[in-house]
Amino acid sequence: MKIILDTHVFLWSLSNPEKISPGNLSEIKTLSNTIYISSISIAEIMIKSSINKLDFDFDPIEMVEASGFEFLDFKAKDAVLLKNMPFYHKDPFDRMLIAQSIANKYHIMSDDTKFKLYDCRLI
Repeated sequence: MKIILDTHVFLWSLSNPEKISPGNLSEIKTLSNTIYISSISIAEIMIKSSINKLDFDFDPIEMVEASGFEFLDFKAKDAVLLKNMPFYHKDPFDRMLIAQSIANKYHIMSDDTKFKLYDCRLI
């Protein structure tokens, strides 16, 4: 299975894995699954850090690599879906992650209940 981690799940996997449900943690650890960290999540971490909404002391690129996760770039075909997506969710980072999940037909892992309102493969 191919799974995109929402930004908060990625951050939890690094510092607070106990916040991740046992079932989701099992999916992250399953070697046959490919776990993706989107370039959108890296942008979100950097932007939130620059405006002091997030404090961290690590290089997210190095942490993705050290965790064995894969990078997933946000592409034009992902962005096109944003035009017709309903505005159940106002957070632009989450909307882009949802669009990326739908465009690529990948699962997405998030604890955000608003993700359920979209036609994405939510874990």
